[in-house]
Amino acid sequence: GSGSGVDLRLRMEALRGRGERTYGGRAADRGTLERVRKQARALRDRVGVTEGRPPTPSEAHVGPLAALAYPDRVGRLRAGSRGRFLLRNGRGVSVDPADALAGEEWLVVVELDARGRDGRVFQAAPLTSADVEALFGEQMTVAEEVAWDEGAGRVLARRVRRLGAIIVSEGALRDPDPVVVASVLCDGIRTRGLHVLPWDKESTQLRQRLQFMAQLSPGEWPDATDEALLNSLDSWLAPFLSGCRSLDDLGRVPLADALLAGVAWEGRAVLDREAPTHFQVPSGSRIALDYADPAAPVPAVRLQEVFGLLDTPKVGGGRVPLTLHLLSPAHRPVQVTRDLASFWRNAYFDVRKDLRARYPKHSWPEDPLTAEPTRRAKPRKGS
Repeated sequence: GSGSGVDLRLRMEALRGRGERTYGGRAADRGTLERVRKQARALRDRVGVTEGRPPTPSEAHVGPLAALAYPDRVGRLRAGSRGRFLLRNGRGVSVDPADALAGEEWLVVVELDARGRDGRVFQAAPLTSADVEALFGEQMTVAEEVAWDEGAGRVLARRVRRLGAIIVSEGALRDPDPVVVASVLCDGIRTRGLHVLPWDKESTQLRQRLQFMAQLSPGEWPDATDEALLNSLDSWLAPFLSGCRSLDDLGRVPLADALLAGVAWEGRAVLDREAPTHFQVPSGSRIALDYADPAAPVPAVRLQEVFGLLDTPKVGGGRVPLTLHLLSPAHRPVQVTRDLASFWRNAYFDVRKDLRARYPKHSWPEDPLTAEPTRRAKPRKGS
């Protein structure tokens, strides 16, 4: 029973005892002992072994002998948990935390109740690490494992020695296959999302320009949507992950180069021509284009800098007019238009009236088509 402990060696002690036989500190049942002794004699006779030769096993032999009888029930104590063991066959078992065997590193289970998440152990014997090595060392497997650690946000590479489901030992793997590391890191990026990549203005705009071209000429350009980029990380990003093992390492990845890797040199020339990063306005300023909406690329430019620009500029080989965000001298929006000619003819005069009142030091000509574009306020008199 549980009161006598689960250690099988206690039974051996009772069988080998002289005079008053005890079992875990209690008197042993003499009838049971005699039946066991009688069965032992019968087994010795059957195999031709003289009693005492070989000598009766000592306590140190109990665990190894039981392990040979029940090799799939060899178990190791779970880290940080007294009384809970993982067996070689993958099953969890438990010993009463108060039991003397509850703190052993290794044991072999002889009798258990297999019901429940952790089966209850009724009889077991302890093993030493040396016992396990001697008995099962040749059956252990060694594997190099490269896996994603979500909590740490990094790739873990380790060499693991296992006996079935039990990890016997593990250590860091110094030189894992870089292709495997990159692939596992890509898996980690997928779990987190594209936002973990080092997007800056250049790479963000490049991605949007590629998507602009992909919508303009379907099938001729790489798909730069979130879903497509995540699904194809191994092809476009992995080659640029050399030396990276964690999310923190991604800051060194040349993202723009990775995005362009699948675009031939001829295509890059087309990209620069049909989806330029900037366009030059009459004042001479180079205004960045925002392709966040591939259907409507946007330059945000001060109204005074486009005096003399008659028609809306176009990109995409002349197929897509820019959506001009016209700004005040303080860079506040005053008008949005895709038809600049119509704006000059109609809306400009109302806008001019408002801007003259708000920005009297600036020039607001009656004829914006012939006025000189400027980045500055009108010069002071006498200067």
